[in-house]
Amino acid sequence: MTDEHEPPSSLHAAGLLVRLAAMIYEAVLLFAVSYALLATMQWSYPLPPAPRALLQGTLFVAAGAYFVICWARTGQTLALKAWRLKVIDSDGRPPRSGRAIARYLLAWHLWLPGLAIAAALQLGTVSTLIVLAVGFGFLLVPAVIDHRRRLLHDILTGTRVVRVPRPSA
Repeated sequence: MTDEHEPPSSLHAAGLLVRLAAMIYEAVLLFAVSYALLATMQWSYPLPPAPRALLQGTLFVAAGAYFVICWARTGQTLALKAWRLKVIDSDGRPPRSGRAIARYLLAWHLWLPGLAIAAALQLGTVSTLIVLAVGFGFLLVPAVIDHRRRLLHDILTGTRVVRVPRPSA
């Protein structure tokens, strides 16, 4: 575990592949929560518009609360702990709640262009997935170019994702 006040310059930026692995882990966790909620409510596909909007809103707020609380407390969600990653601000500390909220909201930029295109063109499932994947991939470019491997939402909120050193034996 790193010292809470370790200088940010001694922390190494997390690479894009390990960040993607953590994102996949987060997606699996969120899918499990979503499925549990659907099963508990005994909802089945397709949902009528009103229950679907309620479900989407509930999941958006619940996921946001999970990320914001974890980032603001320790800088780590369950997936970030598993991959030894941490979200920090420019002082090397976990972001404060306001910055964590902004980071969560701005992180949706990775999905919004693809979702907007799919909705505007009324694409089917496969086409929507392709558009989402292409848009997501395109929006990962800042992490490849930036020397601190930051995505757009990290740049805008003054945060970054760093590797947590292995504990010494």
